[in-house]
Amino acid sequence: MALLRLLRTYLRPYYPLLTGVVIFQIWSTGAALFLPALNADIIDQGVTLGDTGYITQTGIMMLAAALAQITGTAAAVYFGARTAMGLGRDLRAAVFTHVGTFSRREMGQFGAPTLITRCTNDLGQVQMVVLTACTMMASAPIMLTGGVIMAVREDATLSWLLLVTVPAMVGGLRFILVKMIPAFRVMQPRIDQVNKTLREQITGIRVVRAFVREAQECARFDQANRMLTEVALQVGRWMAAMFPVIILVLNISVVAVFWFGALRVDGGLMQLGSLTAFMAYLVQSLVAVMLATFMLMMVPRALVAADRITEVLDTHSSVAPPATPVTDLPRPGTVTLSQVDFSYPGASRAVLDDINIEVASGQTVAVIGSTGAGKTTLLSLVPRLFDVTGGHVEVSGVDVRQLSPEILWERIGLVPQQSYLFSGTVASNLRHGKPHATDDELWAALETAQARNFVEAMPQGLDTPIAQGGTTVSGGQRQRLAIARVVVRRPEIYLFDDAFSALDLATEAQLRRALEPQMHDAAVLVVAQRVSSIMDADQIVVLDDGRIVGHGTHQQLQTGCSTYQEIVRSQFAEGGVA
Repeated sequence: MALLRLLRTYLRPYYPLLTGVVIFQIWSTGAALFLPALNADIIDQGVTLGDTGYITQTGIMMLAAALAQITGTAAAVYFGARTAMGLGRDLRAAVFTHVGTFSRREMGQFGAPTLITRCTNDLGQVQMVVLTACTMMASAPIMLTGGVIMAVREDATLSWLLLVTVPAMVGGLRFILVKMIPAFRVMQPRIDQVNKTLREQITGIRVVRAFVREAQECARFDQANRMLTEVALQVGRWMAAMFPVIILVLNISVVAVFWFGALRVDGGLMQLGSLTAFMAYLVQSLVAVMLATFMLMMVPRALVAADRITEVLDTHSSVAPPATPVTDLPRPGTVTLSQVDFSYPGASRAVLDDINIEVASGQTVAVIGSTGAGKTTLLSLVPRLFDVTGGHVEVSGVDVRQLSPEILWERIGLVPQQSYLFSGTVASNLRHGKPHATDDELWAALETAQARNFVEAMPQGLDTPIAQGGTTVSGGQRQRLAIARVVVRRPEIYLFDDAFSALDLATEAQLRRALEPQMHDAAVLVVAQRVSSIMDADQIVVLDDGRIVGHGTHQQLQTGCSTYQEIVRSQFAEGGVA
């Protein structure tokens, strides 16, 4: 069972705290079970006989027992809360760290909305079960066993009521639980769907407004919300039915104790104090059953949540680090793709086929081609966002599959097709490339990326807040900040994935001129859509349908590659844009 496996693994450091929970629950429950017996003694031997001294003495003992119960309960709750919160922290860190190892393939398999739900809502269900087990479930069997023993001790003849009332409550609550379990299994995927829909609409709000799709998107969210509401109401109805069942059984039990107990008291077979104590022990036994039921009510949802968490933890990245990684590189800054093939799982055809490219230190190689030709996929193979399905990708003379991931990534500076900025400030985003960079280094990188002017114009300069995703700056500004982030790092290999697409031609030309001295001794691999962005590259590779159909300089390809000629004509023809 996934839940037990998670608990065995992640509760191991908290065994001392769990031991404390059990000890203090026994202490607290023992004190609670002692109170009705003392109350019975006060009635039978104090009140009935008019012995004020005995009442005072026993009353002090009851106060001491009550204080012991409060102390034990507080300590048990404290240790239980520490255990549950620690488990949640460790499990959340484990899921987050594990997801961080996923390649693009695994991220696409799960999707961001469900991963967020599993790391928050699902994990919260497991955490709540542990907290409830420590605060309620641990005391329930002790209270039930002790209550039955003490009730029999008070009056064995009347104890037959326990054989009726306890099974009656167990049976009624079990029936309700059986009806709730299927609803719990449906609820978590529907929470996923609500999160997915909400995330899409918030992220794409400008597109929704631009195409006047507010009504349709509201209807789509309303449908997902309604489906979740239906199953939540189903669970709520059964939960609402649980309390009347508990109260009904409890009240009938009390009436039965008074009825049959009064007959025994009237016949001189039982004392009034014993009857009062017996009733208290019966109520404690039923409350123990109720607490256990509340715990069991949470278990089905936690089981589903644990399955979903375990599914993430059991999914291993298709880009696995080597068992014995290479940490020393024989030469700096080179990229070589030899007979590279790549196919997505289950695809009928390859995305890349027999790709051979070499980028030497100090050389710039550009890749161009139509949309869907495989340019971004090719670039993703260098930092191992995907692994090749055939051939080799080498960085500095070593196959990337044999390199330590940290060694590989610290030598690469990647500007992705969709530039992403993190919430924070301009400076904190730039320091992703180099954590200890000085302000002077940041300003130098901004100047190279043609971003200094607009950053200086911001109210707080480098300390200007940036929203998640960089939504507080324009697309061109976001792209230049992403380039500056890489320039700060000064890597041996630069990878630009259509990194100038949001810039006007004049800014792009200035940026490329400013980058040249920064990259004079680095290997540069550029993916671009515009011919003007790559005309000055040392070599240009033309991709078409995943295969190389041309390779050479701009002048060579203009005379020897028909695909490249078509791209040039489409961009430089009359009315075209370079």
